[in-house]
Amino acid sequence: MSKQIPKIEESSKFNFITSIWIVPFIALLIAAWLAYQYFSELGPEIRIIFPKNEGLQAGQSHIKYKDVPIGVVKKIELQEDGDGVIVIARMDKDTEAYLNDNTKFWIVKPEVGVTGVSGLETLISGTYINMYTEKGGTFKETFHGMSHAYRKINDGEYFHLSAPVGYNIKKGTPLYFKNIQVGQVEYMNISLDGSSVDFIVFVEKFYVPYVHTDSKFWVASALDVDISNGRLDVNIAPFSYMLHGGISFSSTGEDPNNTVEDAYVFHLYQNRGVAEGKQIGQGGDYIHTFEIDTYASIAKLKVDASVRYEGYDVGRVKDIKLSFEPKTHKMMGKVYVDIDTSSFATEDENSSTCEKRFMRALKEGLHAKITPTDPITGMLYVKLLFEDSNETQTIAYGKKYPIIPSSLYNESSVMDGVEHFIAKLNHLPLEKLVTSLHKVVTDTNEVVNGVNKPLVTVLSNLKTTIKNLNKMTNKKSFVAMPDEINKTLKELTRTLKTTKKVVKGYDNNSLITHQITETLKIVTKTSKEMQQFLKMLNRKPNSLIFGDK
Repeated sequence: MSKQIPKIEESSKFNFITSIWIVPFIALLIAAWLAYQYFSELGPEIRIIFPKNEGLQAGQSHIKYKDVPIGVVKKIELQEDGDGVIVIARMDKDTEAYLNDNTKFWIVKPEVGVTGVSGLETLISGTYINMYTEKGGTFKETFHGMSHAYRKINDGEYFHLSAPVGYNIKKGTPLYFKNIQVGQVEYMNISLDGSSVDFIVFVEKFYVPYVHTDSKFWVASALDVDISNGRLDVNIAPFSYMLHGGISFSSTGEDPNNTVEDAYVFHLYQNRGVAEGKQIGQGGDYIHTFEIDTYASIAKLKVDASVRYEGYDVGRVKDIKLSFEPKTHKMMGKVYVDIDTSSFATEDENSSTCEKRFMRALKEGLHAKITPTDPITGMLYVKLLFEDSNETQTIAYGKKYPIIPSSLYNESSVMDGVEHFIAKLNHLPLEKLVTSLHKVVTDTNEVVNGVNKPLVTVLSNLKTTIKNLNKMTNKKSFVAMPDEINKTLKELTRTLKTTKKVVKGYDNNSLITHQITETLKIVTKTSKEMQQFLKMLNRKPNSLIFGDK
């Protein structure tokens, strides 16, 4: 029996389902689907330019909007010119409508500033980019990042302050109204002409109506001392003032609709006392610069010192420049002052004519006198006053500003008279008189006992008088000076008259008689001069400091 071998037929048809290629094909389809899913979920790629990288990490740092992550930093590279860095970030799919001209970016990092510590959450989550935007508008891919957090204009308003120096104010310094924080310093920089420091402060919307053209801004002090109204008031500022400093402002609150123009500039005063002084005028565009030339010593005249007219502050000292004059061998001082010309407007005049009114006042004799605020410290201020003259003067001009004529102040005072009087007392020949009397008592044996006793008494009285005089002239306080001087002079006169009686029996041409006579003449003359002085002190005790006028 023979075996049958089965025939195997070869098939020439390709069966895809049973083919080995189905596996990579399916894998390709899955990869394509995944790729489609990935790219379909990708949002737009944007570029943000910052001055420098402040802790951002590629692949880790997020972009947040309202604390929701909406993008990731992919790459950080330098700009071609090296002026900054470019942060390339991938945003989420639905963020394209938010990337427009209204979009603002800034870096959030941990900071310790004058207002406290901020960005503490970044210590755990890391530095990130925050975003502010408004939906709508044209899509934008490239942005310039901000160096600070963005603040909406509608949340408040910005105001311009100016000061001659920085007063240790820094960016972020709080702004207070009635000890309530209502804003902060946003920007500060040197003015274009280099003569002052400009501050831009932000005031929250709720408190903007309290800022008027008559508001005064000053640097908040840690300690305020007020001695007005006959009492001493000491006010210690809150701890935050001492730690961070601050700026305060005042307001009448009378007209909330009285808005401040955009170009209006407020003066930032050094302290509250200066700001709330008898300041008049509207400020702003009415402030003009003038020049005062003087040969007087202005070493104690400081920048920001007052310019006063009739006791009211009408301006401040802006700058002081000195130069040596070879011909006179003196220092020539040029004092530049900012004066609010609206202070010189009449009731019926328009404010726009203020500068013309002030210039007319200069022609009519208005001049400046650099005067001490008090004779103790010797600090100076500029006093404006009129000079009696029927002639119209011509206004002189310096290199840039009109010149206000100046006159010298009289440096003499009542204290000079007191020193002159004390010098006279010290030069009285009392010691010589006592020596002569002592010699007479010692060397003359012919004097009877009844006469010798009065001489001893005279010597004792004269020694007491000298002691009282030395005690009086060495006192630091002159409160009881009139009574003591009067008492001492009476005692001295009485003693000298007694002495004259005692030595009456001696030769009229003797040395002791001549000395007593001369001493009595000096005392009599001094007594007459003292009468006027004592009357003045009794009438006005503070005339030693402020004068008799």
